[in-house]
Amino acid sequence: MYWPAIGDNPYRAIPTVTRSVTVVLRTRRAGTEGLITELQREVWSVNPSLSVASVQTMQDVYDRSMARTSFTLVMLSIAGAMALTLGLVGIYGFIAHAVSRRTREIGIRLALGAQRTEVMQMFVRAGLRLSAIGLPIGLGASVALTRLMSSLLYGISPWDPATFLLVPCTLVSAVVLASYLPARRASGVDLDEALK
Repeated sequence: MYWPAIGDNPYRAIPTVTRSVTVVLRTRRAGTEGLITELQREVWSVNPSLSVASVQTMQDVYDRSMARTSFTLVMLSIAGAMALTLGLVGIYGFIAHAVSRRTREIGIRLALGAQRTEVMQMFVRAGLRLSAIGLPIGLGASVALTRLMSSLLYGISPWDPATFLLVPCTLVSAVVLASYLPARRASGVDLDEALK
């Protein structure tokens, strides 16, 4: 690599002379301590007053160049996980509230011969109806926002079909789990308490 020896410094009237050389070495031993000592020994064999400084691997250079993007992606992942958690808590709370308000109805249904699995399925279906409303809205918003995030993606298309298939499946599974817990509680309602 060639670096100019004389660089212009706008704060000095006299041009400064940079007395350093950058050497790029390709080896499988990159980053090992033994390589650095061998390199130092070879440089000293040519000129003992020279020093080897700022030794870094290309992985270090790459990591430093990608630090901002990695930080942004980590923050987006945390925000996404928090949104998923809040959504699941909201669905759980909605279904649990519906169960508590409909305790008498559940008791009457069970007293009239409804199976506990039918009661459970009723509340799981309510959760799935909520996800059926939210998923198309979320998918539409994500398609619209992929243009903004395309600069952060590497090696994957903003409209990756696997992602657009996997994420809704994961969300539906999470909704089923969030609505299953209060639904199970609803199916276990004590008839005497419910009918009082």
